[in-house]
Amino acid sequence: SCSRSSSSNPKCSHIREFDLPLVYSAFLKRFSCHVSRPLATNIIVYFLLGGPDPLDYISMYRNMGCAAQEVQEHWHYVSFGLSDLYGDNRVHEVTGADGPSGFGFELTFRLKREVGETAPPTWPAELMQGLARYVFQSENTFCSGDHVSWHSPLDNSESRIQHMLLTEDPQMQPVHTPFGSVSFLQIVGVCTEELQLMREAGGPWLITDMRRGETIFDIDPHLQEAVDRGIETEGSNLSGVSAKCVWDDLSCPPEDEEDSRSICIGSQPRRLSNKDTEQIRETLRKGLEFNSKTALPPISSQKQSHERPQSRKDSLESESSSAIVPHELVRTRQLESVHLKFNQESGTLLPLCLRGRLLHGRHFTYKSINGDTAITFVSTGVEGAFATEEHPYAAHGPWLQILLTEEFVEQMLGDLQELNTREETKLPKEYSWPEKKLKISVLPDSVFDNPLQ
Repeated sequence: SCSRSSSSNPKCSHIREFDLPLVYSAFLKRFSCHVSRPLATNIIVYFLLGGPDPLDYISMYRNMGCAAQEVQEHWHYVSFGLSDLYGDNRVHEVTGADGPSGFGFELTFRLKREVGETAPPTWPAELMQGLARYVFQSENTFCSGDHVSWHSPLDNSESRIQHMLLTEDPQMQPVHTPFGSVSFLQIVGVCTEELQLMREAGGPWLITDMRRGETIFDIDPHLQEAVDRGIETEGSNLSGVSAKCVWDDLSCPPEDEEDSRSICIGSQPRRLSNKDTEQIRETLRKGLEFNSKTALPPISSQKQSHERPQSRKDSLESESSSAIVPHELVRTRQLESVHLKFNQESGTLLPLCLRGRLLHGRHFTYKSINGDTAITFVSTGVEGAFATEEHPYAAHGPWLQILLTEEFVEQMLGDLQELNTREETKLPKEYSWPEKKLKISVLPDSVFDNPLQ
């Protein structure tokens, strides 16, 4: 429902709520001249009492835009609930003022206001609740630069805007509260073509226009060439994606149950250790930053508490740079031959991985959404990798690293050229380099969704 944000929920009147205007006073004061009095969606049963919606409130503002910056009038949505609103350990672990509040971020969204529209559409609120449910259920946090492949119009219409990018809200700076710091990540709706290149669309304040029928490449035909030139000369700042992927060790059968040489779709995947998971997530986070240092973060030696699992808020803010666990303490397997399998969406990113990352001395990680499998491509310029030129294929459990020389990358780019097209490719596709003992297959989604078929 849509009501004034000051309304209360009688079913939860006993819940002690923190003073929300105080928590976000910096935002409210700064933009009071830009926005009207907010409306808010209210939930029937709070999440901490067993309700299905993790966000307690979603405020909706009518933002007048900025004529000087050619920013149009729009609806501005702000979530409340991914950060800690209560400070009593019932929803989020209390970290204090010096740590992140809850997951450390809230979501925002800007939707173009249509002519004659007097109230904000409520579908963005449901979209934000869906993303919040994913965060709470998986305990995976979002960060600026992430993308969400939705494969459906965000508003359930016939719109071409069917995917999302996440970036820092251009107006809302991080705020510090008694329960920790909160940053604001803005959802940006994009077309399939735009998602493939991870580019931001919508103008200076990144406003989503669901009626937009043209991609940014249709609007500016020369933009594609400019993007390609930028990737060629400067590389890509995308260090990894969640994907449908799997890898197999083709060298020889496992010697024992602890020998994790083959991570098959049809088998129960082995779980990554906390240390491996921490390093992958830190890799994904650090790779999104413009950083001249091309190093994989070393695995942390910090011991985890046996009383409770590692804090979810450490997943993107680890102290992994503090120490390195010697490789003899973390079992590493050198593999002779590997087979990589991707769905089409993941496969189309291989040229970007090779051209935009490895040719610039960087790394790129595919993290499986169906299990703990991870595949990291590294170049010879990356420090801290357990794959080497002598042993280019190496694994920590289900985490595979592949080191590719510049010469081999150039060869692969030529062989994988057909994956660069935006057109649907007839599947399956197989690519093989026998002299390198490497095989890559691009398979239909059904193979990953229905492993027994």
